[in-house]
Amino acid sequence: MIPSALPRSLLVVGSGGREHALVRALLRRPIHGAGAVGPRVICAPGNAGIAADVPCFPVAIDDLPGIVALAQREQIEFVVVGPEVPLALGLADRLQAAGIPVYGPKADGARLEASKIFTKELLLKYGIPTAAAGIFTEVAPALAYLRTRAIPIVVKADGLAAGKGVVVATSLAEAEGAVRDMLEGGRFGSSGRQILIEDCLFGEETSILVVVSGRDYVILPTSQDHKRVGDGDTGPNTGGMGTYSPAEVVTPVLLERIEREIVWPSVQAIADEGMDYRGTLFVGIMLTPTGPSVIEFNARFGDPETQVVLPRIESDVLELLWRAARGELAGQQLAVRPDYAICVVIAAQGYPDNYAKGDEIAFPSVLPDRVSIFHAGTARDAAGRVITNGGRVLGVTALAPTLRAAATNAYAVCDAIGCATKYFRRDIGARQLNRGS
Repeated sequence: MIPSALPRSLLVVGSGGREHALVRALLRRPIHGAGAVGPRVICAPGNAGIAADVPCFPVAIDDLPGIVALAQREQIEFVVVGPEVPLALGLADRLQAAGIPVYGPKADGARLEASKIFTKELLLKYGIPTAAAGIFTEVAPALAYLRTRAIPIVVKADGLAAGKGVVVATSLAEAEGAVRDMLEGGRFGSSGRQILIEDCLFGEETSILVVVSGRDYVILPTSQDHKRVGDGDTGPNTGGMGTYSPAEVVTPVLLERIEREIVWPSVQAIADEGMDYRGTLFVGIMLTPTGPSVIEFNARFGDPETQVVLPRIESDVLELLWRAARGELAGQQLAVRPDYAICVVIAAQGYPDNYAKGDEIAFPSVLPDRVSIFHAGTARDAAGRVITNGGRVLGVTALAPTLRAAATNAYAVCDAIGCATKYFRRDIGARQLNRGS
């Protein structure tokens, strides 16, 4: 099959650090030939940092008709969808119906993230390693099941909850409280009307991002996320407080096992279930003493994993995503830089619960070599100042020949950024650094 000519105009949907990293990756693609120019890139809705790089349009991610209309009006030839919400709502379906190629699964594939129960049932059906679990819609049977399982235990809201619908309970009382909060208290609204109670897996986590096109796939560089808000993996789960790549705990031999036991069978299972999946399959994996086991699937690039994975990819990211969307991924090779990358997330004090917005952010006038600041929860006020506008505000990513050097450079910039309510973990990458990297 002859690959399709690459698109000349792109729309990135989303407003977070992941989308800023995608925009930067698409802008840096190699340009060949005298007088050649890169594709036009726009974003909706974007944020203050993205708007400094490309034109942004104030269309909400859940305004599906508005996004389609924007793509048509701006003569967009390819759409890359960042967040899970528009995918679950069927944005890819609508774009395809309008004749606009899109990177991101249709609604049936997005159920792999939109419903943890759907994913658990698929994993169990196809014998893909995952934790034992029970599914509940009522409090009494859920509490009865809890009393038959070991503590700690995991309680998950079935639907989307912005990365916060998971409680790792370290006592029976905490687990019972989480069950009541979700099923009786409506803590996560309709997302928590069904819950999954899952045995707790022990070990180190790793994130495997896979570009999928039907039964073909390309595995991207490994990374390890830090979900807890506090140093030493303490406090509540968040959308992610930092990450690094590569995750050396995933040795080449272990990666082969993960591909053989998890990635390949998962991709084939998705296809066997009738889903024409064209997008990123994010596989959250626990490396247990008995082997790798799936914690979760996400139907899009991870955040903040994207902020360390994409900067390490030497290949043309646009070509990779375009070929996946067009069903032309077979035989695609991936070139990866040997550098280490680390991303430290700067959050607003109080995240993931209550936090202030509207605080001015002051940036260093000069950044060290190969350090990038990806904007997430930022905006500009009436005076043109960059201000905080979300829980996770910025991601500081550094590349260097060693992880320690990358961490030193990233933390120097984190310290230099001025913001009255900034907060960040001081131990991103500590496990690997303590192993000697």
